[in-house]
Amino acid sequence: MSTNNPLWHAPPHPQWLSQVNDEARCFDLQAVVPLDETSLLDHAIAKTGLSDFGEDSWREPFQVYLKSLESEAQLTLFGRLMARNDLILWLSTRLEVMDWLKRYPEIEDQEVKAPMFIVGLPRSGTSILFELLAQDPDVGVPLMWEALQPCPPPETATYRNDSRMEYADSVFTQWNRVAPEFASMHEMRGDIPAECGLIMAGSFISDHIGSLHQTPSYAMWCADADYLPAYQYHRKVLQVLQWRNPRARWLLKAPEHQVHLEVLLQVYPDARIVQTHRDPIQCMASTTSLMGTLYHMRSDQPFNAAMFENILMGEATAQRLEKVMDQRDSGLVPPANIADSRYQDLIEDPLANIQRLYRHFDLDLSDTAKTAMQAYLAAKPKGKFGTHRYPVQAEHLSARPLFERYQTRYQVPNEA
Repeated sequence: MSTNNPLWHAPPHPQWLSQVNDEARCFDLQAVVPLDETSLLDHAIAKTGLSDFGEDSWREPFQVYLKSLESEAQLTLFGRLMARNDLILWLSTRLEVMDWLKRYPEIEDQEVKAPMFIVGLPRSGTSILFELLAQDPDVGVPLMWEALQPCPPPETATYRNDSRMEYADSVFTQWNRVAPEFASMHEMRGDIPAECGLIMAGSFISDHIGSLHQTPSYAMWCADADYLPAYQYHRKVLQVLQWRNPRARWLLKAPEHQVHLEVLLQVYPDARIVQTHRDPIQCMASTTSLMGTLYHMRSDQPFNAAMFENILMGEATAQRLEKVMDQRDSGLVPPANIADSRYQDLIEDPLANIQRLYRHFDLDLSDTAKTAMQAYLAAKPKGKFGTHRYPVQAEHLSARPLFERYQTRYQVPNEA
């Protein structure tokens, strides 16, 4: 990739953010906002009054991540503040989850039956499909507030007005105040469906963690990691969430699941998987813009897309798609467990697309669910939060031949 023609240019920070970060240039930021292991662990333990983090699979990725933050992320003052807050939240949540499981072992007897997972390339329609399917009153979705702070376990009587919702709203809408252009890319509130990466953050093996900063050493560690502990932790959190507020059927989503379907099915053998399909060139261009914006919230370091070739570059993206095709052909991912959703079909006729998915999994799409989905679409027209513009570069287009098998198999048209 040419370094003279970067795939993404950072827009100016809001004036208030630039002033805060500029004033801090004379600070010893590592001393003012420490991100060392001892400080973080001590604070989480003091905050919760707990000290048992459970089994130790989280410690190595946690340590790799801290080292990567200090040596690679080049965080601003506000970036360090956001990172420290995240880390203390994730550590505290892990402590609390383990404490509830220890005190109430019957939580792990909770059955997580046939959860539905939406997977696919980032920016391939996973979010709008997730939001639409979440309108079905027969499904349960983890909301941002409960994924961020699942303990104490939510209760049915207070679920709709839990005080944690307001806190999560403050945390996640802050992203729009730090980077106003982010609002056109991804809606963030405390009461909208959460991706699984946030649920997995307490395992410290999570694409959500890797999406926040340019931490290539952590990304490389995750690329070779065993994801079983992350999915096992994910299941524990779902069990906590449904213990006092039952969910008949979970609806879940994360693009990263596409890379780990064999592990997902090991933990959830009856999972229903919906794979989204869109022109990979368009997905890569949109993802480049999204990731650049996320990293720019916390650092003034130029965005190096080459560091994230696993989801931004053509050959690695093609390998992700080829892997799933091979897994489906071999039967490792059984046909009964997976259905397809093309972006074009979802945009042109959302309900017809959803009805096909329900038929594949022998599920009933009730009139109540249809009405709720139609109302949601009417209330959220495309562009409600502005237009997300992401120019397709020559580096993206040159990868087109790599996707011939994928696009032919799923009849995915070119968009660029």
